[in-house]
Amino acid sequence: MLHRAAYAALGLDGWTYEAVECTAEELPSFVRGLDGSWAGLSVTMPGKRAALETASSASWRARRVGAANTLVPREGGWVADCTDVDGVAGALRAAGVRDVPPTVSAADAVVLGSGATACAALGGLDDIGCEGVTLVVRDAQRAAGTLAVARDFGLARRAVTWADLAPRDLADARALVNTTPAGSIDAELADRLVADLPSFAVVLDAVYHPWPTPLAAAAATRGLTVATGLDMLLHQAFGQVEQFTGLPAPREAMHRALAATTDTPLLPLPVPLL
Repeated sequence: MLHRAAYAALGLDGWTYEAVECTAEELPSFVRGLDGSWAGLSVTMPGKRAALETASSASWRARRVGAANTLVPREGGWVADCTDVDGVAGALRAAGVRDVPPTVSAADAVVLGSGATACAALGGLDDIGCEGVTLVVRDAQRAAGTLAVARDFGLARRAVTWADLAPRDLADARALVNTTPAGSIDAELADRLVADLPSFAVVLDAVYHPWPTPLAAAAATRGLTVATGLDMLLHQAFGQVEQFTGLPAPREAMHRALAATTDTPLLPLPVPLL
């Protein structure tokens, strides 16, 4: 729907965008079999690591994240990128994360989880100027790979378990980003998480169904701005449309199209900085 709305707004009447079922193992042969009529591919989990490995070349951020959600044909092969980074950064900007009071020096964020979405979130946090991140995980040893991604983005980093999470870990956070699966955070835990956040923090919950999530409800009760997985989806699609078409993404048209199809509230598009 997002891509079709974009192509219609751009006047690309002959363009189509369809879902194709393809496993990670099948992806290399599928890509090799495509002809010159294809302008690009959007790749969802669990195929994002396979997409990176299938490509002839990759953007620096896809290499750092270790996954790609975008494949674009270029002379000599396919190029991989990870616009999921844009999805996180755009959603956080829409939530106002850049509007930290000038008297506050906080530049940190807290990320719940350590999977592929968490790795993309690290790139988005770096993009908006965060300097450090705390990962909250079930097993700190299993977070080593995600900590390495944070290091590659130049972020100061540490991992704590849920049992060891303390109020001081949240007290200076500009953003709390939840990348854990739906149902992982109940109302009691959500209340504890948002209670220790500063008043200027924003919350990004990658879950968008069912809505509101316990975390979103707790954040709203505290008066914190909440971004959703749909905001992420919207902002990552802008870059894909631009790479596929070579034209500026019609952001307003895409925002309207997504808003018309969901009961989950979307944040307004952020006003560009001059």
